[in-house]
Amino acid sequence: MDPAILGLILDSSVLIEAERARVHVADLLRHIARQAGEAEAALCSITVAELAHGVHRADTDERHQARRRFLDDLKAALPVYPITAETGELVGKLNASLSSKGIVVPFDDLLIGACALERGYAIATRNARHFGKIPGLPLITV
Repeated sequence: MDPAILGLILDSSVLIEAERARVHVADLLRHIARQAGEAEAALCSITVAELAHGVHRADTDERHQARRRFLDDLKAALPVYPITAETGELVGKLNASLSSKGIVVPFDDLLIGACALERGYAIATRNARHFGKIPGLPLITV
């Protein structure tokens, strides 16, 4: 990983894939560290919301419990960064700049991307299509 990158915000695309494959959080974090280096990994509060949505939409009690455990383990293992007023300002600037060029990035991805940019972090994702449109945001595919 680029030494100028201070850490990683984990995107829900990586986390949902791991949860569906029944990968334990500790194993997932070791895998990410092997691929991306030892920089701090963290969550954005929007990613927590996306995962919580999946917990509450689970179609079986077993799936609900598994998703709940996975999310709770993630929150116990990683810092969760909030969306602040400064993040909101950055999102507004990014959204205005991108939309003036006809580029659309889903709002939740803009929020997560801005959370990473604000801290000098990269995004660990499988969704390069959306995050790759955010200028200056380093991507790490895991």
